[in-house]
Amino acid sequence: MTQQTAGSPSPRHALAGGLILAALMLQVGRFAGLPLSPHWVSYGFWIAVLLLWLDLPQRTRQQSGILAGIGLLLLVVARGYYSADIAWYGIFDTNTYVVAMLVGVSFIGLIGANRRGSRGPGHRSLGRRGIASTWLSVHLLGSILNLSTVFMVGDRLQRSGPLTLPQYLALNRGLSSAALWSPFFASMGVVMVLVPEMEFTTVLAVGMPLAACAGLITVIDLSRRFDLTEVSGVSLSPTSLLMPVSMASLVMLFHYGLTPDLTIVSIITFLLPGIALLSNLPKGPKWTLRRVHQHSLHRLPAMRGEITLFLCAGMLTQGLSTFIAAATGNEWTLFAHFGAGAAVMSFLAIVASAMAGLHPIIGVSVLASMLDLEASRQTLFAFVALAAWGVGTSVGPLSGINLSLQGRYGISGTHLMKNNLGYALAMSALVVGAILLLDAWLA
Repeated sequence: MTQQTAGSPSPRHALAGGLILAALMLQVGRFAGLPLSPHWVSYGFWIAVLLLWLDLPQRTRQQSGILAGIGLLLLVVARGYYSADIAWYGIFDTNTYVVAMLVGVSFIGLIGANRRGSRGPGHRSLGRRGIASTWLSVHLLGSILNLSTVFMVGDRLQRSGPLTLPQYLALNRGLSSAALWSPFFASMGVVMVLVPEMEFTTVLAVGMPLAACAGLITVIDLSRRFDLTEVSGVSLSPTSLLMPVSMASLVMLFHYGLTPDLTIVSIITFLLPGIALLSNLPKGPKWTLRRVHQHSLHRLPAMRGEITLFLCAGMLTQGLSTFIAAATGNEWTLFAHFGAGAAVMSFLAIVASAMAGLHPIIGVSVLASMLDLEASRQTLFAFVALAAWGVGTSVGPLSGINLSLQGRYGISGTHLMKNNLGYALAMSALVVGAILLLDAWLA
């Protein structure tokens, strides 16, 4: 029975995967200038979510249902009590750009998968060097491949025996810190949609050094707290390093040269699936279509958790921002001026909510709906959101990375949170300092 289920997904899963793929294709078609309504993209994603709803973990269903329910309730109140003008057919559109990007990024799994070990990390190492190489491997590959890199590296480490706490922490921090700068991460996609006038290069100039500090703190912290003599690590091979560098270079080429009118989110959405198709075409059209078919049947429905959470968070943002605008006549914002003080408070609040079990997208979305940011303040908000995401996912017991480590290897999310508190405190101090510098820089 298990074998049959794994090889032949149910019609419900197949339909959901097809709808997700169709929504992605519609979004790409819109980028190409075809006269397609954005509502059809959102309808495709939402119908897929409804089809996959019962397969979601209970906590994800509860959290997502509450987010969407509150958002819808606020829209109804804004319309019924304050007579707000609401385009009901478009209330599902928020965050569909981000979801389409996530789906597009998933196609990276089709690149080079037919060459066994081509994407795998390189040789093993021990001690402090092993921890450093593990962090770097997960960080660089994870900046493109996201959560799948943790499993790739973790499974390889597990060949030498059960994973140890330092290895878990290196995996956790290596991936979560990539949220500080990677344009392929959902965090950057959300931020670019919320504040489209942000200066991407400025965020990179601050986020990348901060991510390097996260790696340094990890090595120093784990070296002091644990005996790493027999702790093994995994290093990147040259071919593994080539992929993230080439992908990032292509995105920058399109953004600053070939398609300057498109956002980075849009470029990633069509570029990565395009590269995936091109990399498989040498084996023939039938081979390529078969791989895309298998991807849509298995991988895309498996993304139900993140797709659902992002869509429902978008509904909350839509409802909250509409309600606030209707109730206050567009005259109220959480902060009259989003300066250093407001940025620090916002960062700490989002990290605290992550520790309480909320995904950082909820805190970021709620904050964005309560602000009226001028163009010069959008870059500061973007950095705050990315930093809170990077720190919050490392320490949050119910973050995607910690839940994945718990489900795959059996490590407690609460245990990881406790062992990451010092790391989160050190990173928070650096973030606060970076906020002060960035605020002065942008003034």
